[in-house]
Amino acid sequence: MAGDSAEPGRSVTSKVAAILLTLQANRKHSLTEIAHLTGMPVSTAHRLVTELEGLGLLERTDDAEFRAGLPLQALGYGTSYSPGIAESAWCALEDLATAARTRARLGILIGLQVAFIERRCDHGPVPTFGQAPRLPAHATALGKALLAFSPAEVLDHIITSGLQRYTPYTLTDPEKLRRCLVTTRRTRVALARWEFQQGTSAVAVPLFGADGAVVAALEVTVPNVCADLHAATCVLTVAARRISRELVTVPRTGYFALATEGHNPPPERGSNALKSVRQVTLDHQERLQVTS
Repeated sequence: MAGDSAEPGRSVTSKVAAILLTLQANRKHSLTEIAHLTGMPVSTAHRLVTELEGLGLLERTDDAEFRAGLPLQALGYGTSYSPGIAESAWCALEDLATAARTRARLGILIGLQVAFIERRCDHGPVPTFGQAPRLPAHATALGKALLAFSPAEVLDHIITSGLQRYTPYTLTDPEKLRRCLVTTRRTRVALARWEFQQGTSAVAVPLFGADGAVVAALEVTVPNVCADLHAATCVLTVAARRISRELVTVPRTGYFALATEGHNPPPERGSNALKSVRQVTLDHQERLQVTS
């Protein structure tokens, strides 16, 4: 059945499938290459690729190539997460970064790495999940908060793949990493001190969905883990609870478009539900003096 295809004998579904298959196994291609590989006119490929990008099924890279989008990558790794995460997190990141004067991130685990969006206190644009580089799960607070509540086989896979050393402080011993994650599970707070970048420390907390499973993590940078742990934990915990409550009721639509579009979300989104995040952050501002 050809559907509304202008090419006899070839349906729109078959064309979409052909595009997606050219981008499997983390491949990247330009629009011209996709048209050539799928045997479509460039105009047809452009129309379908644009629609798939709008749905978040494809991502455009900085060098104008296309790759599989976040939802397809998640399917490939068997990862599950709530489609409402990004929608509920924009204002939380805004409040965390602005009031605490630090970088705030929300991350999700994709395979062995962490995809993230972040907000800095300079009010710059929020990078999308597709734009930002991936982070190592074992060497970041975001990653540890996610790994601590992920299935055991996920951690086993990461350890088997090798724990790369980024600084002298990176945890590269599997047993030390396991003990660290046990502590994170008990306290629900993850720490990283100079483990990914020398001189940069961070605190993170897990974010749980309606079914009780971890779906993401929130992180802020701090100048001193010991001195700023309490203030950072209070701020992050309040933000995580507010987002988790919104995930129960937020419509499960529009996430992939928000996560892959290059513009900022509407400023009014969810602001009432997250007012207490700003208040708690302001209460602890003197204890969390961080510059971006």
